[in-house]
Amino acid sequence: MGERSSEIERETRETRVRVAVDLDGAGNAELDTGVPFFDHMLEQVARHGGIDLTVQARGDTQVDDHHTVEDVGIVLGQALQAAWGDKAGVVRYGYAYVPLDEALSRAVIDLSGRPGLVFEAEMPRGTVGRFDTELVEEFFRALANHAAVTLHLDALRGRNTHHICETLFKAFGRALGQAVSRDPRAGDAVPSTKGAL
Repeated sequence: MGERSSEIERETRETRVRVAVDLDGAGNAELDTGVPFFDHMLEQVARHGGIDLTVQARGDTQVDDHHTVEDVGIVLGQALQAAWGDKAGVVRYGYAYVPLDEALSRAVIDLSGRPGLVFEAEMPRGTVGRFDTELVEEFFRALANHAAVTLHLDALRGRNTHHICETLFKAFGRALGQAVSRDPRAGDAVPSTKGAL
């Protein structure tokens, strides 16, 4: 793993989660959460963000997928925060619009140190396969809180629920990749007039 990488593990009575992330990776993903559609979405983040991502999770999916998806968001957020450290030399902000057929979503991120999620996405169906689409917002809220980022996610249009979900994850990946990329103008400076984020 590279200089801007981390590995975090978390175990509770409900889940056991391990996440490894390399911000300077090549978009590779090794995913095994026990929730197939969620694995498919996390793969979009890695590929379109240009980061290497490993996620291994086991949870009480016999109850439902909520605890697993939320706890992966928590641990991924912690891993991202550990990987970028003090954020010296990064771009800090990122945004992306991503279409998939009739669906279009936008993601805007600030590695602000202030956790917050604004999520505006109407899902035409409550599930994709067995995946509860309410968990998309739960995942991103957990990630934003534990990475301490400000994140705006908007599904601007779409009729197919799978497409809407996928555009949200792809747009997030691209925005994240942009935000964590190195700013050649910044050198080792932290991108804030406060001198810290």
